[in-house]
Amino acid sequence: MLASLGTMPELARQLSGLGGCTNPVRLDGHRTEYAVDRTTGEIGRVLHHLDSSSLPAGSLLVRCNNRRATRCTACAEVYRRDTFHLITAGLRGGKGTAEQVGTHPRVFATLTAPSFGPVHNRPSSGRPCRCGARHDDTDPALGTPLDPDAYDYEAAVLWNAHAGALWRRFSIYLRREIAKRAGLTQRAFRYHARVSFAKVAEYQKRGAVHFHAVIRLDGPEGGDTAPPAWASAELLTGAIHAAVTATRVNGPDVDGRAHTFTFGRQLDVRTIRSADFDGGQELTERAVAAYIAKYATKGAETATGTLDRPIRFLAELAQARITDHARRMIRTAWTLGARKDLEHLRLRAWAHMLGFRGHFSTKSRRYSTTLGALRDARAEWRRAQAPTAAPQDGETTLVLAHWVFAGTGLSTGEAWLATSLEPAPGTEGEPTWTPVATS
Repeated sequence: MLASLGTMPELARQLSGLGGCTNPVRLDGHRTEYAVDRTTGEIGRVLHHLDSSSLPAGSLLVRCNNRRATRCTACAEVYRRDTFHLITAGLRGGKGTAEQVGTHPRVFATLTAPSFGPVHNRPSSGRPCRCGARHDDTDPALGTPLDPDAYDYEAAVLWNAHAGALWRRFSIYLRREIAKRAGLTQRAFRYHARVSFAKVAEYQKRGAVHFHAVIRLDGPEGGDTAPPAWASAELLTGAIHAAVTATRVNGPDVDGRAHTFTFGRQLDVRTIRSADFDGGQELTERAVAAYIAKYATKGAETATGTLDRPIRFLAELAQARITDHARRMIRTAWTLGARKDLEHLRLRAWAHMLGFRGHFSTKSRRYSTTLGALRDARAEWRRAQAPTAAPQDGETTLVLAHWVFAGTGLSTGEAWLATSLEPAPGTEGEPTWTPVATS
């Protein structure tokens, strides 16, 4: 049918611009660019006009930009690549970050949640699980409670809800600990050094969030300035251990039970470029960036088998294909979310995330570039490839646009055609590998 209408090549070109996105946003409307005289302000000729009704798909198709691999593989891959380059820039420079950051003390830290009850696991010692079985790494029982009725679901959900506050408190204590080890007051510390970081949140199989972070010690102005002579990876590691031990956040009182939240005892801090990563392999900048970027596209649904989108009614769980453990976590979040004293946690809105409502990928201001800057650079590159009329000397551009939401997704025919197309250049983000030169 598409071929008979003579729209196949044009539609293929429009779909290839999605870069493989399978659930684009459809917009109806128009956009017009006018040349404007800088001196008189007079609106002149039309430089470019776009009307959605004239497009082959009948609508403007915009990438969904969902970071979840379970929702859109193509958009998640772009997010992963952008995160990789963001992390890499903070480790070796580039993208507007000084190359000297590669000489600054930096570590790779993993901060975990405490125990909420025994779960099925695979002990690193090679011993069997407490249940007596030796689980393989694909066993769905991994991470589920040995005794669900004794598992502290309430504390698990509330810990997830306060994980972001715990990280903020930890970052404050970390600066204090570094200052103390350097013989500085907290006020004086800012004039000597700065802590920069980038982190991602990852779900363990038991449904608890933990954080992977690159933590770097810079000079007072960030990566552009050298750290003081006393700064070292050893000092930073010791400060992290002390800060994690001291960090605690007071939680709510639920039916007479007072909750206080801390990080778990499993704390791993490794100096980047040491030989204690991945079975004796060197912990390189590239390995760290790839590891963090991998988890930037995963949510609770990947590790825990829960939902990848919000629910409006608890009854939706009856039809959901999720694990019993995830179901109980969601039910607990939903029940707690009905309490007036816990409204600020928005547990019902984030029940599908098992209570966690923080950002999955965050960084300090001076760590490196931003995801927004990477997206803007990609969009600017794509605009530069489009042959459009440009304003002349003495002119600027006025853009008038009006768009309305018209739905999401592709039609059956569009989806069929999209699977056979190569993404257009500049739609997939920068590659995270180095091309091999061929003669």
